[in-house]
Amino acid sequence: MFKQVKSALFWYYLYKFRRKVVLIAFLLLIAFFANAIYSDIVQYLTLKEKLEYLELVLIGKWFIIIFNILFSIYLLLTLFKKQEKNEKEKSVKNFEKKSKVSKEAPKKESKFTKREEEFLNKKLKSKADLLVER
Repeated sequence: MFKQVKSALFWYYLYKFRRKVVLIAFLLLIAFFANAIYSDIVQYLTLKEKLEYLELVLIGKWFIIIFNILFSIYLLLTLFKKQEKNEKEKSVKNFEKKSKVSKEAPKKESKFTKREEEFLNKKLKSKADLLVER
């Protein structure tokens, strides 16, 4: 049963973050293919006897590999942080929408009497607030 729970959690998070997982896999694939591309370019430059460009090709290869690995690590580290921020923003937006609806509803539809509307807008004070005022 524990294996089923692990599998369910794995597939849940894989589905939830599928875009970032695909992007990370693509970046790492590019990093692995950079070495194969580098060897082809080195063979080409040696055949054409343009050895002065080998230094630039080597620097370019390592730049691509390091950039892709660091960017993948950054995406992995921010994978859960962005999700938390998005959930907080959504909850704040939902709260604002609900508060706007609740403020506008008594104005549009007057279900309540005038006395009831005054009571709804009145701020209630606790016993502690009353004691502090004295």
